[in-house]
Order: sequence, then C-alpha cells, then structure tokens
Amino acid sequence: MPRADERDYERLAALARRRRAELGLALNDANAKAGGLSNRTWQRVEKGLDIRDTNYRKIDGLLHWAPGSCLAVLEGGDPTPVGDVAGAPDVQKSPMPQDVIDKNALDTVQLALIATAKGTSAEEIREMSERVVRDLREHGLI
Repeated sequence: MPRADERDYERLAALARRRRAELGLALNDANAKAGGLSNRTWQRVEKGLDIRDTNYRKIDGLLHWAPGSCLAVLEGGDPTPVGDVAGAPDVQKSPMPQDVIDKNALDTVQLALIATAKGTSAEEIREMSERVVRDLREHGLI
C-alpha cells in the first residue's frame, strides 16, 4: 500500500465528484449523515484532502461503490460500482448456497409477519413470505 503522501487524492476527488453527480446526490448534511459521516469529511474527499481510512468505506457506500473502492482509487485502481460487484475479479461471493439464503430470509420474514400481522392465517403468512423473498431475489438483494 502506498504511503499516505503517495496516494492520488486528486484522482479520487475527481471520480467522487463525477460519481456523486451521476447519482444526483447533493453534497449536504442530510446525505452525509445518512452515510454515517459529516458533510465536512465528504467535502474533504471531493477537495482532494486526506481523511481517516475508516471513513473511506462510508464514502464507498454513499457513492454506491463496493467496499474498498476509495482505497483502490488512491492506490491507482478503479472503483467498483455496486452493480458491477458480481463481475469484479477480487470480490468474494457468499459461500452460502442461494437456497439456504432464501430459507433464512423466508424464516425471518415469516417471524416478522407472525409478530406483526395479527389475525393473518398461516397460509396468508406463508404466501406473503414467499412473495417477499421472491421480490428480494428478483431485485438482487438476496
């Protein structure tokens, strides 16, 4: 890893500004807070200034980049947009099979419905749970 004084902060600043514009995000307190950092920290990145390494992961999240993208840019690499994670060579996918993920999601949704949907039949809870898991899978969330 390059020393802090060898990192390409200007390149990260340019890519971060461009990505924020692509996403239509305002550089404001509300968006920064949603990402778990201060607006000042986000501004520092876009000005080409150093921030704590732990905050770069938060910037990754705000910019919809895979974790580690900011640090990769600082080291001369490229960011990986979250939509591109599946094709990224260094990304590790969960070793858990999809059917196990689906079953865990189904169980979680069912428990939530049982706790909150008073008067709903077991069949209705099963159907709603399956629909939620199917929708989550279709949207790439599980």
